[in-house]
Parts: sequence; structure tokens; C-alpha cells
Amino acid sequence: MIQWLTALINLDTPSDQKAALDALAERLGKQFQECGAETELVENRKAGNHLIARFFPGSQEKKQILVLGHMDTVWEVGESQRRPARVEGGKIYGPGAFDMRGGLTLMLALASYLSHLSERRAPFLRPITILVDSDEEVGSQTSRVLIENEARQSEAVLVLEPCLPGGALKTLRKGVGNFVISAKGVAAHSGVDYHKGVSAIQEIAHQIVDLYRLNDFQKGTTINVGTVGGGSRSNVIADHARIEVDLRIASVAEGQRLANHIHQLKPQLEGARLEITGGINRPPLERTDQIVQIFKRARSLAAEIGIDLQEGSTGGASDGCFTAALGVPTLDGLGPDGAGPHALHEHVLIASLASRAALLTQLVLRL
Repeated sequence: MIQWLTALINLDTPSDQKAALDALAERLGKQFQECGAETELVENRKAGNHLIARFFPGSQEKKQILVLGHMDTVWEVGESQRRPARVEGGKIYGPGAFDMRGGLTLMLALASYLSHLSERRAPFLRPITILVDSDEEVGSQTSRVLIENEARQSEAVLVLEPCLPGGALKTLRKGVGNFVISAKGVAAHSGVDYHKGVSAIQEIAHQIVDLYRLNDFQKGTTINVGTVGGGSRSNVIADHARIEVDLRIASVAEGQRLANHIHQLKPQLEGARLEITGGINRPPLERTDQIVQIFKRARSLAAEIGIDLQEGSTGGASDGCFTAALGVPTLDGLGPDGAGPHALHEHVLIASLASRAALLTQLVLRL
């Protein structure tokens, strides 16, 4: 697993580099084929190809177990040359190590063990499907339909995103909304015709203040204006301004309420206009009774192999949000332990690889 993880870290696959993503999909596909899987490269013109590997597809008595992950990272091409994988202090460092080369490594470990069982003709009542998409880091725009179609055929979904510190699973994830709000004003000379102008920057400033008033930490609702732009020169009343807004919500109802609220915003300056686009990109993974029940089952199975499995929540979203929203039992955060997703100190704890591979295998075989 150390060798697999090191090799994966040293392959740069940012979300917008189709050739690099396609090459990794082919490489992983060959590794899964060597373990006895039937593989399919799902052609994708807008982003990298997606990969499906099916083990025991003839076991049709029951629904499949779906193992879900992604191969894209947030690091640009060349990053692994500047910071290649290194082992230090019981950790493997490198771009994408934690999110989620570690999860891909566990998939390979699972495939290897399934190959071992297949050679011994072990009976399987369920098909086991591994789906690796290419665009999770940018919203899964081309893979969402594929993910949801596979999830509808599944008894349970196991998501190989990083775990919480110490190994806890993620039984609650916030949903994400992205919006662009543009203000249109009237340009004028700021010295000669000040009162003839309508400042789009002033209008967008009013909207920013009102948006931040929507934060409700008790409900788990956060709004962040991440980018601001507008105007042309300091002596011109700005006739345009634009902001990008990130919304995080803990429930579907709260997401619908705030999305409607944002789309119904009105200008506060006479003569100004607003244009609003965007919406909820990912639903939240809510901690429903169904999620609680599958976690309890997982906790019991983990205890059989000596793992004290815990649960927690996170503000980040994942593809597990899509599957949970369909009502399919979903366990998220099954990747290895570590820290620093999207950061320079990103790493995986080597000691967690074997135990997390054992946990994943136990869940696949017993669920």
C-alpha cells in the first residue's frame, strides 16, 4: 500500500487536465482488471473519463455494494515534481495524499483481497462495484448522474473520502450552494456628475452586508462572499460589480429556504439592478435515522476486528451527499487517517493504512 500510495501521489491529476485524468483512469482500470474486475471507462468530453470496476457482477440475488471515490485533486500539474511523495515520521506526505490518494490506495487493497477470495471460489451474494469519478473537486458536474444511477442499484454506499482526525466516519456533511450576484449601475464622472451616477459597488456592498446577516451558526448555516470585483477607475462611478457567494447548509429545507431568499434579493439603490445565478450544488448528507442505523451496523462490524469506530460531522461536501439524498444508506469518511487536505502539510498516517483497509473489507463483505 505504501508503494501504491507513493505512485499515486506522484501523478498530478487536477480537475481540468483531461489527459492526465484519463491516463490515471486507464492505469487504475488495468490494476482492477488484474484483480478480476470487469472495467468500463465512461467517456467524458467535458472532463476526465470516469472508471467503473465490477466484481462478481453475476451475483444478482441482491443489490450491489458501491465503493465511491474520485481521482482528481486540487493541485496543478508539476506539483508532485516540486513536492514528490516522501516518508517521514510515520507519515506519507505529498499533494493529494489525504484527499484522496489514500482512499484510492484502499480501493486497490480491497480489489487485491477480492481477487484472493475469488481464486478460492468464495460465494458472493452481492455484486461489488467501485466507481472512481474525475471531477469531484469541482462539483461532480459530469459524474453526478452516473453516481446517482449506480447508487439506486446499491444496498449501501461506502465513500473513501478522508476520515475525521482519529478515524471517525462522517455521518453529517453540509450541503453547498454557489451563487454569482452582479450589480448594474450607471457610470458617471465622480467629480463632475457624481449625483448622476449609480454605484454598482455601493449596491453590491449593501448586498454583502445583508448576506452575512443570514449566517446562523446554531443551524449550521454559513455564508461567505469569496470574491469581489467591479468598477473601472477611481474617478468613475462604477456601473458594474460582481461577487461570488458560498453557502453551506445542514438540511435540505434550509438550503431551499436560503436559495429562494438569495434569488429574490432586491436592489437597495434607486436605478440599480441585480442579476443572480446559481443554486444548491450538493445537498447535505443529513444525519437521518437511516444514516444512524448503518453507522451502528458499521460500528458493530468494526468492533469484531478490534476497531473502535466513531462518528462526526464536517462542513465539507462530497459525492456521498448525492447518494444519501437518494435515501441510499451511505457511510462517508472511510479513507485512511491523516491531515491537511488541500494544504502543503497534507499527509497520510502509515499506521492507519492496514486497519482502514481491514475496515473497508469487513464492511464490503459483511454489509
